[in-house]
Amino acid sequence: MSILNYLWIIPALPLLGSAINGLLGSKWPNKIISAIAVGSTGLSFLAALEAVREFTHLAPENIPWVKQYFTWIVAGDFRAGFDLQIDHLTVVMLLVVTGVGWLIHIYSIGYMAHEGGYYRFFSYLNLFMFFMLILVLAANYVLLFVGWEGVGLSSYLLIGFYFLRKSAADAGKKAFIVNRIGDFGFMLGMFLLFRTFGTLDFVPLFAKAAPLPADAMGHLGMFTVACLLLFMGACGKSAQLPLYVWLPDAMEGPTPVSALIHAATMVTAGVYVVARSHILFTHAPTAMFVVAAVGCATAFFAATIGLVQTDIKRVLAYSTVSQLGYMFLACGVGAFSAGIFHLMTHAFFKALLFLAAGSVIHAIGGEQDMTRMGGLSKKIRWTYLTMLTATLAIAGFPPLAGFFSKDSILFSAFGTEPGGYALYGFGLLTALLTSFYMFRLIFLTFHGKPRYDEKKVHVHESPKSMLVPLMILAVLSIIGGWVAAPAFWGKPDYFAKFVEPVFGRGETGTILEGFAHQVELTLAGVAVVAALLGFAVAAWLYLKQPGKPEQLAKSMRGLYNTLLHKYYVDEIYAALIVKPLLWISTNVLWQTVDVRGIDATVNGIAEGATDIGDGVRHAQSGNTRSYAVWVVIGALVIIAIIFWPYFRPTTVGMVR
Repeated sequence: MSILNYLWIIPALPLLGSAINGLLGSKWPNKIISAIAVGSTGLSFLAALEAVREFTHLAPENIPWVKQYFTWIVAGDFRAGFDLQIDHLTVVMLLVVTGVGWLIHIYSIGYMAHEGGYYRFFSYLNLFMFFMLILVLAANYVLLFVGWEGVGLSSYLLIGFYFLRKSAADAGKKAFIVNRIGDFGFMLGMFLLFRTFGTLDFVPLFAKAAPLPADAMGHLGMFTVACLLLFMGACGKSAQLPLYVWLPDAMEGPTPVSALIHAATMVTAGVYVVARSHILFTHAPTAMFVVAAVGCATAFFAATIGLVQTDIKRVLAYSTVSQLGYMFLACGVGAFSAGIFHLMTHAFFKALLFLAAGSVIHAIGGEQDMTRMGGLSKKIRWTYLTMLTATLAIAGFPPLAGFFSKDSILFSAFGTEPGGYALYGFGLLTALLTSFYMFRLIFLTFHGKPRYDEKKVHVHESPKSMLVPLMILAVLSIIGGWVAAPAFWGKPDYFAKFVEPVFGRGETGTILEGFAHQVELTLAGVAVVAALLGFAVAAWLYLKQPGKPEQLAKSMRGLYNTLLHKYYVDEIYAALIVKPLLWISTNVLWQTVDVRGIDATVNGIAEGATDIGDGVRHAQSGNTRSYAVWVVIGALVIIAIIFWPYFRPTTVGMVR
């Protein structure tokens, strides 16, 4: 049996695990629940590996491999089927989702061991895996949108897992609503594509779009409008300006949720959609520039906020927003393979960072404030080493994974027109800030004197079920970027070569003439210097001069408070959008339309009927004479109605 003919098995296994635990898990012990959840995702990972193995033996003319199972929707000329496909881009996403997802499921066994709703958590986690796999395996935009909405639903359920806590419930609703704003644009983009091409299946749609002329720069043609609408959806799902506000609040969910959904998989869905739609975007240079500009601005904006946050998970949340901006920057300059490459390496080291942060929180009794930690490096040694590895990777130190993927993005940005130098400059500055706030996290958490009550807090290392996934992800964070290493000595970038059948040759942007290999090496060196500078400043402030940060915060109180309050964006949204909508819904829709309009009409009719009934009721006096009078009056009325026509005067003639 070829698994390529049964691709549906890969998402069906997590769905089965979700259904079993969701329906029956409340009566089972934790061991059975975790065995079903981890077993179903592990089998899905094995099925994905087998599918990838078989895919590598396919002839080029059979790629992408598309399997049509059944027709789902038919309306006139429109058809949407349950069709799955696999190509080189799908392979990368498939292995990231199933592989990293499986490790996070294993980690969750230890992390959630003493939490209530154990079966519910794993049911939701499996459900998320199902929808994410549908998203990446879909062969058309309609089925992709089912997965797209499904991961939004799963995200809502998992963020609000601690639903008795108001902050968690509010965070879940915020994520759901903000994503719906982006999804509205995504749907409009799909409608426009169907109206133009008559199909939403990837293969025929892209085949029809490829030979058409591209829109001119600055011209809002069909390609540009459709791509901007799709990008609107991507901004919501992947937390880009201005729809990024849900992701930091999503840290209210359990830490494994942050690792799986808001670092490794779901938030990369927007990047995947842009990369999947690369043929459309390359026909829309204006949309490409918008993608690059928004990505670059988001990367820098979120990095500045991360400089002063004290909640360990929120620092990582803003780091995620920033790194997603890097991925969109790559896609916006045409370096789609570099964007997907960073998506893959980011899944390794960011999942590791979140899981290691969870290990720290577990070790110190639930504390998340870094200013109440310190001195943990010797007490939770394995957690410290793995988190340090991930920090070196995200900061861009060679030869770890983040170095190669970041270098590829910065090099591609530098050599593009228009605005390449500006995009590169902000990207490089973001790399420096990333190094600073990540080493600030390391120094505040693991170094210096303990700032917690050592008598009350018993610091302990996490169980093996949590440490083993950390170690595996640490290894991937080290070696995950080596597939691109040969490019530094003039040999092929094997990752770019692997995804070349999807993106084609020369997709790394419009490289300026005279751009030589030596220049790329120079830019890589500059990026390493920026990472070293960020490390040095963090070490000086938080190890050598531990009182200096507080002095700087006081001397630059305005800037510090602005960053600490996240540029007051939430407050601005509340003042300009949330409060006016609440006022309109309360005073117009509720008090005026509902209460004074609909309710008043319905209640008025009811009250009128009651009054009439009350009046008629009083006529029932119980007096026989009174009833006789009413009978006589009624009879006279009936007689009058019957004989009235005979008493009307008739017209004998007409006077002209």
